[in-house]
Amino acid sequence: MRSLNCDGDAMKISRTQTLTVELPADEPLAGAAENPQGKRPIVTLKVSTDAGIEGLGVAYFGGALTRTLAHAIDELGALVVGEDPLLVEAVQAKLKAAAGGSAGPGGIYHLALSAIDIALWDIRAKAAGLPLWKLLGGARDRVPTYASGALMRGLSLDRVVRAAATLKERGWREMKTQLALPGETTPAKEVERMVKIREAIGPDIKLMCDINQRWRPEQAIDIGRRVEDAGVGLFWLEDVTTADDFPGLARIADALRTPVAGGEYVWGIVPFRHMMEQCSVDIPMIDLVRVGGITQWLKVAGMAEAFNLPVVSHLIPEVHVHLIGAVPNGLTVEYMPWFNVLFKEVPTQQNGELVMPTAPGLGLEFDDKTLARYKA
Repeated sequence: MRSLNCDGDAMKISRTQTLTVELPADEPLAGAAENPQGKRPIVTLKVSTDAGIEGLGVAYFGGALTRTLAHAIDELGALVVGEDPLLVEAVQAKLKAAAGGSAGPGGIYHLALSAIDIALWDIRAKAAGLPLWKLLGGARDRVPTYASGALMRGLSLDRVVRAAATLKERGWREMKTQLALPGETTPAKEVERMVKIREAIGPDIKLMCDINQRWRPEQAIDIGRRVEDAGVGLFWLEDVTTADDFPGLARIADALRTPVAGGEYVWGIVPFRHMMEQCSVDIPMIDLVRVGGITQWLKVAGMAEAFNLPVVSHLIPEVHVHLIGAVPNGLTVEYMPWFNVLFKEVPTQQNGELVMPTAPGLGLEFDDKTLARYKA
């Protein structure tokens, strides 16, 4: 492990550097973007060391506060200069003591912390000369993945059906759509959409459905049962009601045969404990930036394993391929390629799977031309 600098001392963080970009809100999997003129603001991070090893991280969800998020990363980054990047728990403890106590358990502080933590793990794996998934234990050399973002609720019925058929033609074996349709919808319209998508892809494709917290518990039970009775056969139903309504989620999970997934909207590791203790979800979904980075992601995955539950990822497949591939209860990687253009090379879907990266660290390198083109 290259844990020393050229003077033989322990490696130290020498610099952190952020850059904000606004990527196009396209949808390359099936050409079904809802708002192709839209923008996705993302903060990129580079963490340099005096040993010449550099790690990268990303943060998002800043919305109108994206510049504030970038500033928060810069401020936390200044606090880690001089620290040993291999001591990820020590760095997290320092940042928590400096800012977390007053900044709250979530929000901008947590997003900024996550970006730094991702970069530190990139450095740690590069210092070991291993891809991250091998450094973490390496459960397998390829993982299942599902197409996400192509079958959104804002698309017309005809368009979403065509997009689903396109995904199947392009080799996807798993895909996700959405319900809680906009406008004047009814349970019958919701069920019809699911039936038509299932008819377009056939019985063997794993089909998931995201509600994005838009139903009340009684709606979720009612429509969920109707979809079950229609023979759609969902692989899971996701974020069916308010994310922190753990009793409501438990009622839904108990009432439906369909597995219930959730967790992307909660912050840190403690809500996952409550979620699992109350049997609120069958499949915990861990968002890398809201949970607190790779360090905390792994703790949630271990907690879920103790409850005999699989875990799935939310966004950033370029990083999550390592995490789902490293833990024994990793189920599948959400493939929503929002960040692909940021990097020179990324894992791509091959017969419904992602092959694990072989380069040290995350195996990712920012594309400087993309950064310059979309710099905010």
